[in-house]
Amino acid sequence: MIKVLKIFFISILFVLSTKVYGHCQVPCGIYGDAARIVQIEEDITTIRKAMNKINELAGKSDAQSLNQISRWVTTKEAHAQNVQETILNYFLAQRVKAKEKGDKDRQKYVDQTLTLQQLIVKMMKCKQTVDQRNCSDAYELLDKFTNLYLDQHGIDHLKKLKQDK
Repeated sequence: MIKVLKIFFISILFVLSTKVYGHCQVPCGIYGDAARIVQIEEDITTIRKAMNKINELAGKSDAQSLNQISRWVTTKEAHAQNVQETILNYFLAQRVKAKEKGDKDRQKYVDQTLTLQQLIVKMMKCKQTVDQRNCSDAYELLDKFTNLYLDQHGIDHLKKLKQDK
């Protein structure tokens, strides 16, 4: 009997620790779609600023400038990676639900998925270059996804989050 209780308590601890530490992919029902979209916008804005700073410092060979270029490249890469991970681990893995052929919402699902995939590719291009067009395209793709994904309540919530910033 004691052995059974030990196994039971260990199982309970495992389940609880999984829910505490694995929050993002536990079906807890706590989602912040609008907050994720705002975060992606901030990431793109940071990428754009990093590109500007890299371009400003390009051609300088003093140690401080080289150090700053290195830091801005790292920042640009980290924020592009953050967008990719948010899309993959939050939207594609959890929020955008697959629809079978014949489902009335199938085309919406296809459009959302395609738009997110294009945004992932734009983030890859942001990592590879300092071309501002990639940021502009990323903003447009995010706006397109937002309109495909959020209902009016979600859009209102998004506007409120942006106003409160």
